[in-house]
Amino acid sequence: MYSENIKQKFSDLFKQTPDIIVRAPGRINLIGEHTDYNDGFVLPAAIDKAIYFAVSKRDDNVISLFAYDLDDAYEFSLDNVKKSEKGWANFLIGMVSEMTKADDKITQGFNVVFGGDVPLGAGLSSSAAVESGIGFALNQLYGFELSSIDLALTAQQAEHNFAGVKCGIMDMFASIHGKDKSVIKLDCRDLSYEYFPFNTTEYTIVLCNSGVKHNLGDSEYNKRRAECEEGISILQDAYPQVNSLRDVTTAMLRSQADKLPQVVYNRCKYVVEEITRVELACRALLADDFVDFGQKMYETHQGLSELYEVSCPELDFLVEQTIDNEAVAGSRMMGGGFGGCTINLVKNDSVDAFLSEIGAAYEAKFGQPLVSYKVAITNGVEEI
Repeated sequence: MYSENIKQKFSDLFKQTPDIIVRAPGRINLIGEHTDYNDGFVLPAAIDKAIYFAVSKRDDNVISLFAYDLDDAYEFSLDNVKKSEKGWANFLIGMVSEMTKADDKITQGFNVVFGGDVPLGAGLSSSAAVESGIGFALNQLYGFELSSIDLALTAQQAEHNFAGVKCGIMDMFASIHGKDKSVIKLDCRDLSYEYFPFNTTEYTIVLCNSGVKHNLGDSEYNKRRAECEEGISILQDAYPQVNSLRDVTTAMLRSQADKLPQVVYNRCKYVVEEITRVELACRALLADDFVDFGQKMYETHQGLSELYEVSCPELDFLVEQTIDNEAVAGSRMMGGGFGGCTINLVKNDSVDAFLSEIGAAYEAKFGQPLVSYKVAITNGVEEI
């Protein structure tokens, strides 16, 4: 078990037993893409792939980090908390920096070994798991009594200020607030949230990793945000009460169609429809209707591909391969776009056949193997 490997490595390195062992999961997002920065809803969940931490306090002010999977170490002092040239270390250094800004400060150093089985570059938020996990461990060790929402906000700031990624809060929030057999409907406007059951015995969640990450992703992401903001600015002339696309209805958008550039209209149309789609998807879960839920996933992918234009040929191909497969309830690209994974709801007894067929088709089309993962929904960050 991964946690045992981490614990043993900690004992070998530091000649002591860790004070605490923590599991911090990666996350998926079932539906609600590019809605977070538009004050909309998202529907993430924590999964059974995680980063594990073994941590103990020290008697001095030195912090000693060891990345198990990279077989790499980094050490620094509380008197000199700054960015490292080692990118992996900055996720942990960032949390130390942010947690020393509070009234309760870290006054003792610590030792940590961490590692796990969250696939890197697959869009499962391994970085958020690292930040959430070390934050939880330090919160417990030093008795800071930070709330779970405060921990998520702290992790977000660490990613902004040390990793240099201006991410939303969904990834950290899901890793910390995950609940077994449940998804989280998170309101990105005020961070209120509620759980909806995802306790299916009929379907398995399968992620198909395209292995693609196009370089235009970051610049195009910023462009989409700007296009949404342009749409809001124009809509405000007719509807002064509009502060974000969360405040816009389809009827309002249609009434101003002649004033919006076509591209801007398309972007706004997708977001307005996706915010509504999350609400409808939650109703489907309450009715235990995974066929309807899966149909919403297909609608999301179509909108992301045709209106928001953040898909790519590889992702479109993977989704298209599932449309006529009766064993698949739903499929869509997951994440910011231009690469990464598709998320699929596949009947349990057909998973192996699905993986074989889609893997062969993908390799025949693109000349590279398809890496896939079966995942289950689990609890969020916890001491084990």
